[in-house]
Amino acid sequence: MPVAVLHATEPLPTVAPGRQPSAPLAKRRLPAGRPREWYVRHNRRLKAMRLAIALLDAGAHGPGFVHDRTIRAAAVRLGIHPPSTATCRMVRQLMHYPR
Repeated sequence: MPVAVLHATEPLPTVAPGRQPSAPLAKRRLPAGRPREWYVRHNRRLKAMRLAIALLDAGAHGPGFVHDRTIRAAAVRLGIHPPSTATCRMVRQLMHYPR
């Protein structure tokens, strides 16, 4: 079975073929009074989830096929600030779990 590998120059599809785009959820304020590190971890997880979903929808079949430069290029195309190395590692961890 051929394996699709994403390269930094390939555009990401806006919606996977045969699927309708889902409406974004309404944003809610984050709970007040938490330590700063909690907010940093929370936002890193959200960014990693968005990137992992976009890469999986674009045809990346697993974490072994996605490198940091591919994740960072996907972030630029999605309009997200380029992720750190820790966030890239988290994206690959999220891609490891079955959907």
